[in-house]
Amino acid sequence: MGRHTWGIMSMALWGLVPVFVATGLPAPSAPRDLTATAHDSRIDLRWTLDPDPNLGGYNLYRADAAQGPFTRLNNAVHKVSVYSDFFGVNDRTYYYCVKAALRTGGESEPSQVVSARSCAMTEAQLLTSVQEAVFRYFWDYGHPISGLAREGCGFGHGPDVCTSGGTGMGLMVICVGAERKFVTRSEAAGRVLRILTFLEEKAARYHGAWSHWIHGGTGATRPFSAYDDGGDLVETAYVAQGLLTVRQYFNDVTDAVETQIRRRATRLWEEVEWSWYRRQPHSDVLYWHWSPRYEWKMNHAIRGYNECMIVYLLAVASPTYPMPASCYERGWAQSADYAHGGTYYGFQQWVGPAKGGPLFFTHYSHLGFDPRHQRDAYCNYFDNSRNISLINRAYCLENPRGHTGYSALVWGLTASFNPWGYSAHSPTNDNGTVAPTAALSAMPYVPDESLATLKHLYYTYGKTLWGPFGFKDAFNLSQNWFAPGYLAIDQGPIVVMIENYRTQLCWNLFMANPEIPRMLKALGWTSP
Repeated sequence: MGRHTWGIMSMALWGLVPVFVATGLPAPSAPRDLTATAHDSRIDLRWTLDPDPNLGGYNLYRADAAQGPFTRLNNAVHKVSVYSDFFGVNDRTYYYCVKAALRTGGESEPSQVVSARSCAMTEAQLLTSVQEAVFRYFWDYGHPISGLAREGCGFGHGPDVCTSGGTGMGLMVICVGAERKFVTRSEAAGRVLRILTFLEEKAARYHGAWSHWIHGGTGATRPFSAYDDGGDLVETAYVAQGLLTVRQYFNDVTDAVETQIRRRATRLWEEVEWSWYRRQPHSDVLYWHWSPRYEWKMNHAIRGYNECMIVYLLAVASPTYPMPASCYERGWAQSADYAHGGTYYGFQQWVGPAKGGPLFFTHYSHLGFDPRHQRDAYCNYFDNSRNISLINRAYCLENPRGHTGYSALVWGLTASFNPWGYSAHSPTNDNGTVAPTAALSAMPYVPDESLATLKHLYYTYGKTLWGPFGFKDAFNLSQNWFAPGYLAIDQGPIVVMIENYRTQLCWNLFMANPEIPRMLKALGWTSP
């Protein structure tokens, strides 16, 4: 093949029109290892990502027969090495090939042709299919150097902007992936060890805490806002939640990689200086941010009720830099609306802001911490989260603002992107935007309602709401808007909480750490 043109060669066999562009660049290689996998209403394609910086992405082609003709599926160049062709019917066979596309124009020869036939799935099979699709965000789209979770896909975040909190969730997702055999246990262990090694040896830390954003190639801090260029204790708590989970999952004492995982996870967990983030030596309150440049200028005290309960639980549990148990009551639980005590739509809410707030409040701290069998002085948090989920759903069913589409099957208000930007959506902050993560991650609390919504979103809106990594971040039917991509902190809870509903895997792993029962005893929690 010439250096400045693409020859027709075997492309004619598949009925593909070659593109002739003088680029001065060598022709890209045809994509390798293409596979097609059948699912309900869709066929998923995966291939090996080419790291060539000259590539702009890929073009996907489909045909009714192996001989073609092939039609291009994507309008814009596809950026990732996973594609989900959601066409909405079963018992349909399609044939596919993929071509690499240069940034400056032109395509490679086609990959090999693969095919699959869509098929109806049982409820259990569909749940696994959804989990596997979302798992790919953390596996196939993980940073190629560090393995960290990228902040987002499709929203303009750079490819090296990684999220510490999303990475902590991703560690838990990888455990689920190994358990569900999306990857082998050894593959999962290798990826987890790469992530932990990077977090320990490359990523900047501030008194043991990681920054919100981390450069996935170098470990340097990427400022999240004007003064947020140092340690983020809340994001760090999500990392620690993941560390304690993988420490229990990879428990083979005869395996060298799993032994390294446990050792590194323990060191990283024990090096977080929770007590430093008191700001004052005898403070009962923890502070969210500290920067070596701006110190405590953010001045963001961590108080409940919100997504941050796990911060105080882990701070009290720390064997090396603990907070006193009294800080839970005197610091965390002292906000004005903590013990709210309201009733909405017939459901009692013991703790939290009016009508519960955004649903991620009930998810992030309970990815690992099992709220079912213990309570503090205020409530059992499983009951509280269940009722907040039902309140959120009942509000959408009432639909006082008249948004298009809200119903018993279209509900779930939480933090997500929306047609105008980003917001923490809730019954008191509602612009018509629904996020699939809200209802799906509530599955342990309200399984019937969550499952019904999962099926409705999948079968009714799949052609526009589904993509390579499962359900997209959000949608707004009043604006006929569907999000163009994904956020790590919205994707992670979907996999983990569906699994907690199905097998309680992450709950069981996290709660098995010896620090956790000691912490609960110190706090005076009781088991109903």
